[in-house]
Amino acid sequence: MDRLAIVVPCYNEEEVLKICSEALRGVLCDLISKGKIASDSFVLFVNDGSKDRTWDLIEEEHALYPKMIKGVKLAGNVGHQFALTAGLITAKDMCDVSVSIDADLQDDVAVIEEMIDKFHEGKDIVYGVRKKRKTDTFFKRVTAQGFYRFMNVMGVKSVYNHADFRLMSKRALENFSEYKETNLFLRGIVPLIGYETDCVYYDRKERVAGESKYPLKKMLALAFNGISSFSVKPITMITTLGVVIIFLSLCAAVYALVSYFMGHVEPGWTSLILSIWFLGGVQLLSIGLIGQYVGKTYIEVKHRPRYNIEKILSD
Repeated sequence: MDRLAIVVPCYNEEEVLKICSEALRGVLCDLISKGKIASDSFVLFVNDGSKDRTWDLIEEEHALYPKMIKGVKLAGNVGHQFALTAGLITAKDMCDVSVSIDADLQDDVAVIEEMIDKFHEGKDIVYGVRKKRKTDTFFKRVTAQGFYRFMNVMGVKSVYNHADFRLMSKRALENFSEYKETNLFLRGIVPLIGYETDCVYYDRKERVAGESKYPLKKMLALAFNGISSFSVKPITMITTLGVVIIFLSLCAAVYALVSYFMGHVEPGWTSLILSIWFLGGVQLLSIGLIGQYVGKTYIEVKHRPRYNIEKILSD
């Protein structure tokens, strides 16, 4: 029988943690009773440097259910992607299959059983994919859909309407642990692993309690990190833009010479100023974008640890 680990990254989730624990314990008990997973399956909460009582509540849950609830306390706040990675790599040596899910319970825990069924059919990775975005605001729905389409245009391989709710087999986790980059974007890394994959579809719910930990600023940062970590198309686009501007400049030069020899020269202060501002803006944007890539390379070559584990609650 396969041992399941449900990995849950947490940051300031004191309002929802006990509700989440109860719901996931219910899922485990149901799957165990149906003989689909081993009786020693567990939930692994990862505390990402929370400033509230999240870790205290994880310890309380572990004390009440020591076999079913485990915990990892990171030494500081490292961000959702690193926290989830810490949980997956920790769980790798303790389970046969894992499911990652956020603590807010917006992802439907009921489809975990369907994920397990597909795992038993031979799937190494099963993605949880949203059917619709009815619970999102109009702004978030439009920006999210635009994000996935833009990522596709940029050449980043990802699953449309999939976040970080997924099942991964032990061998998929083993391969995932070989990806050592510091600039993490799991939605782009996991599809690179290969193996047989499938999807389960569900309706995303309202957040049970608390506030979203992914405001617009963090969403934009995640999007940029994903694009710059998996694609050089932005630099290619800048090169193309440079070629176009050079071509237009040559055309303008020809026009200026023709006008000069025909005696139709007019004062061009406005056009000159506008062109200087435009080209200056393009240059600054280009330098800034290239600088982002250089900065990422600088961070990667340091080979600093992505996270530090302060404490583990196990059996």
